[in-house]
Amino acid sequence: MLLPNIKQPEQIKHLSVDELEDLAAEIRQFLIEKLSVTGGHLAPNLGVVELTLALHYCFDSPRDKMIFDVGHQSYVHKILTGRMDKFDTLRKYKGLCGFVKRSESEHDVWEAGHSSTSLSAAMGMAMARDLKGDDNRVIAMIGDGALTGGMAFEALNHIGHERTKLTVILNDNEMSIAPNVGAMHNYLSKIRSDRYYLRAKDEVEMLLKKIPAIGGKLAKTAEKMKDSLKYMMVPGVLFEELGFTYLGPVDGHDLNKLIDTLKQADNVDGPVLIHAITTKGKGYRPAESDSHKWHGITPYKIESGQVLKAVGNPMYTEVFGQTLIELGEQDERIVAVTPAMPGGSGLIPFSKKFPDRMIDVGIAEQHAATLCAALAMEGMKPIYAVYSTFMQRAYDQIVHDICRHNANVMFAIDRAGFVGADGETHQGVYDVAFMRHIPNMVIMMPKDENELRHMMKTALDYDDGPIAYRYPRNNVRGVPMDAELVPIPIGTWETVRPGEGCAILASGPMVQLAEEAADHLKREGIMIEVVNARFLKPLDSHKLNQLAASGTSMLVLEEASQAGSLGSAILEYYAEQGTHDAVVSLKGIEDRFIEHGSIPQQREEVGLTLESVCQEIRALKASRAALLGKQSFSS
Repeated sequence: MLLPNIKQPEQIKHLSVDELEDLAAEIRQFLIEKLSVTGGHLAPNLGVVELTLALHYCFDSPRDKMIFDVGHQSYVHKILTGRMDKFDTLRKYKGLCGFVKRSESEHDVWEAGHSSTSLSAAMGMAMARDLKGDDNRVIAMIGDGALTGGMAFEALNHIGHERTKLTVILNDNEMSIAPNVGAMHNYLSKIRSDRYYLRAKDEVEMLLKKIPAIGGKLAKTAEKMKDSLKYMMVPGVLFEELGFTYLGPVDGHDLNKLIDTLKQADNVDGPVLIHAITTKGKGYRPAESDSHKWHGITPYKIESGQVLKAVGNPMYTEVFGQTLIELGEQDERIVAVTPAMPGGSGLIPFSKKFPDRMIDVGIAEQHAATLCAALAMEGMKPIYAVYSTFMQRAYDQIVHDICRHNANVMFAIDRAGFVGADGETHQGVYDVAFMRHIPNMVIMMPKDENELRHMMKTALDYDDGPIAYRYPRNNVRGVPMDAELVPIPIGTWETVRPGEGCAILASGPMVQLAEEAADHLKREGIMIEVVNARFLKPLDSHKLNQLAASGTSMLVLEEASQAGSLGSAILEYYAEQGTHDAVVSLKGIEDRFIEHGSIPQQREEVGLTLESVCQEIRALKASRAALLGKQSFSS
């Protein structure tokens, strides 16, 4: 066994290639066993075992900068850099992060939870190296799915223009999370299938060099003709024209070829792109046969591949997907748009039912937003189905192309609130703050799955501009479902529990927490009102005026960034109205990032718990009683 003895990457440099292949097999087995217990990104990591080994064999981390796009495929890198003994804590609270994490190791030089950033980061690090007069190497590994992101093309263009020395490894497994789409995917497919270019080029050069006396000169002449040869034979021409030396395609599981290619790339004075063909899920049959399902997986049985899912209610995502089919049957204008997340967004059933009305644009959130704006302007009813964290990437398009035009786009914002094990790069806690201030936007969040269905109907019937409904990464509550869907009057809140003196204004899953707090406090003789603040914009001004007029103290409860969210909006409203005696306390997420762990642990960390809410209400109640007593004494 080699793996137990590997504590730092320099140790693998003393191994033979045969030993590296044995080590690769041990790493695969280690990942399969560990992730069967913890869950995680199995298929992507099984696909990059040899690539990661070859990188650490040829280069010197951390002096040489190894940048992993997205970072979810960095498990092998973590194993080789001294973190193997922490894999039992993978994606757990205070445990090993599922992405690259700079605070974990000096070998983690760049961290990201979103795709297509690695090339820009590599360019920045290479330029810093050159400005400082250093001579370290910079290597970025990016997937073919991430290469569809606009940011990656911007970086390719800049790198090629500057002729900066760095190496890009294109990890081509024909997959991102879902099957890739688009012209780049088709182009790479053409390269994969065309073996004639490299063979023809090598054979011609070899034959010319064998000719006595004049062979070398002819070979140089042939080299000058390489552009014509490239255009005739296709592979790599796009990257060559962008200023890269293109090497490949190379088998991403052949260590000998990978090592030779990396050494060859290191000798090139300028940017190099190595096109490596890999198999996502390599070495574990269930993951190879369904790499989409096994991209990110919950615990499973190794022998059968059976996924061990917790028994419980369906997810909000499933309710969204099924309701969208119902609405799609009623209105043929509905078009679903997703940036490479048809499965995660619950759109697979819709795509099978209405294949012509399902648009997957690939990893291109900005393009998806502007596309939706244009669809809406032409009389369609586009639904932009996107995770909250990924929607951040389309902020400019939401402002400029959707809201400024008042385009009637519906946003289905999944993973709103805490997301659990994916952690700080994926928390869906910022969208309210960055959407609420944009003119023309309407924002809703349901207290349960039944209300989500009615909100979807509300959005469909709304014709006055952009409208969003957010829903969490949770199982639904299991409430009865109404057969008929009816729109909810825009900007109206719902009183779900009557009370006196104190009220909790809550949104989404926090309504359930507020109800639990009301039940608990009732046993103490404290009767609090619970308000389902289901519209985050516009606010229910009638209800707010009523609460202020009655002297009710309010606690705003939300699983979102406290700065800029519902609580801020309520305080702004009272300030604008000149209502200076309203007592409003905020309970959300303070000004910091929340790391990975379970959702209950994340809520506990920020005080969104039953005990903390009850304590806050008791404090409000005591303050109100003291104030009333003071007023009575003064009179």
